[in-house]
Amino acid sequence: MNVTQKDFDFMKLCMTRELVILLMEEKGYTMQQALEILYNSWTYEKLSNPESGLFFQSPRYVFSFLENEI
Repeated sequence: MNVTQKDFDFMKLCMTRELVILLMEEKGYTMQQALEILYNSWTYEKLSNPESGLFFQSPRYVFSFLENEI
């Protein structure tokens, strides 16, 4: 993937925010619970790897992986 580290970090941050919001709205978790679930997940591990390309996907698509993991 040809993105700068700065762009990747921003896209990952935006995705993280969207995933936390989805966890809170759809699963009823508190923000702290949602962050803990996300940061300790295999999905976040893959999202943190620019080679996976997961950060280019839609939040709903990535959330489907997280839902399956939960």
